[in-house]
Amino acid sequence: MTQVSQNNSTNKVPVRSKLTHSPMDQFQSQGEQLLVNGQPLSQIKHQAGQTPFYVYDRSVIHQKIQLLRHKLPNRLKIHYAVKANPMPALIGFIHPLVDGLDVASGNELRHALNSGMNGQHISFAGPGKSLWEMRMAVASHTTINIESFNELQKLRDISDELGIRARVAVRVNPDFELKGSGMKMGGGAQQFGIDAEQVPLALQQIADFGLHYRGLHIFTGSQNLNPDAILMAHQATFQLAENLQQSAKSNMETLNIGGGLGIPYFAGEKKISLDAIGEQLEELLNQYAPRLGQCEVAMELGRFLVGDAGLYVAEVTDIKQSRGTEFVVVNGGLHQHLAASGNFGQVIRKNYPVAIGNKMQQPAGKPVQIVGPLCTPLDLLANKYELPKVEIGDLVVIYQSGAYGYTASPRDFLSHPHPIEMLI
Repeated sequence: MTQVSQNNSTNKVPVRSKLTHSPMDQFQSQGEQLLVNGQPLSQIKHQAGQTPFYVYDRSVIHQKIQLLRHKLPNRLKIHYAVKANPMPALIGFIHPLVDGLDVASGNELRHALNSGMNGQHISFAGPGKSLWEMRMAVASHTTINIESFNELQKLRDISDELGIRARVAVRVNPDFELKGSGMKMGGGAQQFGIDAEQVPLALQQIADFGLHYRGLHIFTGSQNLNPDAILMAHQATFQLAENLQQSAKSNMETLNIGGGLGIPYFAGEKKISLDAIGEQLEELLNQYAPRLGQCEVAMELGRFLVGDAGLYVAEVTDIKQSRGTEFVVVNGGLHQHLAASGNFGQVIRKNYPVAIGNKMQQPAGKPVQIVGPLCTPLDLLANKYELPKVEIGDLVVIYQSGAYGYTASPRDFLSHPHPIEMLI
């Protein structure tokens, strides 16, 4: 992977006044040119040195974090879920703006530590952690969210081996789920976490093994745009945490309530309102403070922080007509942006927002098919999408590409070159 970071100090990041309804309105334009943090797309293309590329706007990320700080309780900690976008330069930019980082692999942990974040402000979740990953976490004083009783036993042995008391939290598979979630990660049978009814035994073993009990991690689902569903999940999460804590042998230091806040991708979707969520969280923090003590409560967010901030840019290499349909062929495809092709969890394929980045003021024309260079009909980036008249050399821009883009795609499929990433 090649990546480029335009170094701007945090306090110089321009922040827009408000988030607008359309995902495309996160970015301004100047004449025909789309702007990313004030820079024209054509200039960024030359800085990148190639197409396709991903580009991430610091100002949009900074704005999202400021929005959360304004809408959510001051006592609530904000963590960045690195799996959404583990570009090292992006992690380095975000880490001073948040209270912690959450990782899901040893490599993500290494990126988080390299960013300057202290291991005591990092947590590590995910089933099937390897021994070397658990050793990394114990040695760096990272909190390990245990997913099974086998992990507990391994951590006991690693603690004895390294002479370092492992810091552990129990990831709980709750007996409820987040309704309307784009991806459910709790409730029912799951590979994630320990079933709520088995958590008291896990808490007893933590004490018996002499491990450092940190608290609980209760995360039920992601990509939710329904505030009422989020409110119900938060209420159930705090109640479950209180019930389980009664079985703990020491105080709870941290409660990770997960994230779940979605961003709009498709026509008809609206950004989630944070007002009611912030008000309810304030009430819950006050209500449960006497029973949970000085426990730090954290919300873990990935897509919500970075999804809006990213663009995927590919160049038109060919235009062809086939039986009344116009195909716009670009030099990137599903191997570089799997989600936009509809092959990353969509049941019914929908188009991401798309534009021609060098023709921002021109009216839309007839619908076209935007396809990539791969020898598969799955390589479809936009289906029947109305765009201005497209010409070879134009820059096709896919919005909402800041999360689960570069690293969630099968970049070596058919052995085409990789895109690069830039932080502007």
